[in-house]
Amino acid sequence: MQRHFTIKKRELARRFVWQKINYFNRFYNFKISRVAIKNQSARWGSCSSKGNLNFNYKIIYLRPALANYLIVHELCHLGQFDHSKNFWALVKQTIPDYVEINKELRRTDVKLV
Repeated sequence: MQRHFTIKKRELARRFVWQKINYFNRFYNFKISRVAIKNQSARWGSCSSKGNLNFNYKIIYLRPALANYLIVHELCHLGQFDHSKNFWALVKQTIPDYVEINKELRRTDVKLV
């Protein structure tokens, strides 16, 4: 099966993600170890315990509110590495309508974007 994941799309996604991280992290000021752009078949993003943020290159195809939420979600894991009330309070500081956006993102299949 031929994949449509090109170096050009990866670089476009990398620039896009870094722009958003730089914007939102002015508020949070979390330490980021590394950002990787991947071609994941089932995940939009992840955060490792080492402070590495990973994003699916298809983030560039999401509408802005979804992409912003996704980036803030992973960024906030650098401050709270779980989905506790404290984590969601961090997300809410910059994405107040995160509940609705999270529901929409969950309905958006990575494979279909």
